[in-house]
Amino acid sequence: MKEYNVLQYGAKGDGKTNDAFAIQHAIDDCAKNGGGRVVLQSGKVYYSDSIRLKANVDLHLQKGARLKATSNIDGYIRPNKLINDPKTALIGNPVTGKPSFVFIYAFEADGCTVSGEGVIDANGHSFVQRKDRYYVTGDFYPRPTVIYVEKCNHITFKDVTIVDAPFWTLHPAGCNDVLIDKIRILNDLDVANSDGIDPDRCTNVRITGCHIECADDCICLKATRGNSEYGNTENIIVQGCTLVSTSAAVKIGTEGTGSFKNIIVSDCIISRSNRGLSIQVRDSGSVENVLYSNIIIETRRFCPDWWGTAEPIVITAFDRDENTKCGKVKGVRFSNITAKGENGVLIHGSADNFIEDVSFENCRITLTKTSKWQSGLYDLRPCLDWGVENLGNAAFFIRNAKDVTIMKTKTAWGEVCESYTHALDAENVKNLELIRFEGEAAQSGLDDIKLNNVRLVR
Repeated sequence: MKEYNVLQYGAKGDGKTNDAFAIQHAIDDCAKNGGGRVVLQSGKVYYSDSIRLKANVDLHLQKGARLKATSNIDGYIRPNKLINDPKTALIGNPVTGKPSFVFIYAFEADGCTVSGEGVIDANGHSFVQRKDRYYVTGDFYPRPTVIYVEKCNHITFKDVTIVDAPFWTLHPAGCNDVLIDKIRILNDLDVANSDGIDPDRCTNVRITGCHIECADDCICLKATRGNSEYGNTENIIVQGCTLVSTSAAVKIGTEGTGSFKNIIVSDCIISRSNRGLSIQVRDSGSVENVLYSNIIIETRRFCPDWWGTAEPIVITAFDRDENTKCGKVKGVRFSNITAKGENGVLIHGSADNFIEDVSFENCRITLTKTSKWQSGLYDLRPCLDWGVENLGNAAFFIRNAKDVTIMKTKTAWGEVCESYTHALDAENVKNLELIRFEGEAAQSGLDDIKLNNVRLVR
């Protein structure tokens, strides 16, 4: 593979000089010659405006190299100025559109790669301000996305570390055949919207062996309105990751005007998170065929600024607003899940839109109070009719569902608080099957299992 050293193109790597021109020149030459590797050598800090990846170019950061984003917003690529497409009216606001500002950008750059054991420093604190001791946000929205690649196929992100994102970190949109392998994302846990990886209307995505710490979601599958030309989000594997989040560790939705299908999440450890595994349908897209297995989940409540109330598993389907009819959720499997935290499993559909065909097998759900924040809550936002509801925490809380099986599963209580209730609290459920389910109520005088308008399968 032919290499292009950015120092030979005039980059200084002194952390002060803007090296964007030199880096981009090297990328452009590499692409013109059919591809290769553009190298940022170790031991240097490359301060830079935005750069644009090209087809078959590997942007390679050697171990000890640091690519630091500019603090000047005028130095960022704005995709709406580069794509001559009327759909770009959706760029920037709301968040469901394409990004307004991007540090590393690619469009129709098949075969592009970002690799190496160096660091991409997104310089996020140049764009945020503190709201309170638990929460940081910005004075404009959305803030710069670190890496946004659109309509790129057969692409790879491998080994790099990304730190201090001001907004979403890695956002592939409309891409097919995406490999994200052994990357680290280390964002502060108080920076709003600093998602880790957001595959958006992508197909055949593999996210393997990554470690992600971030505010908002570590891995969030999306099908946004702004990228509706690219179809659905399908054929996704998340495997062998360690995740820490102030929102959900792995989420499907809430931006889902397209559908989600054929998703496997396995062999992951989720710790110190506000939520574990979450499916939130609020738009017209549906969710089907999702398998979760061999996952350890630890949840704790963060401050009320963050969505979620320490639910280890969430499946909800609600209309976003009076003009939106949400899609269906069906065919979701959980096996070999161990969850310990301040809340229990939440499954909540709507009276006219039941969640269907959900099963749990070999699961252990333990509730224990660990934080100073209020318990007894379930966070159903965003939606038309619900908010943060005080309903009492059961190990399994199920509303408006059909064909639910809980097999060889146990619930338990650790440090009990007064808002902890039943092992299972189910209402408006058709065909609930309990097979070797074990659990007791948290408080004396409460039923272990509370059922209201539930048809049991025997």
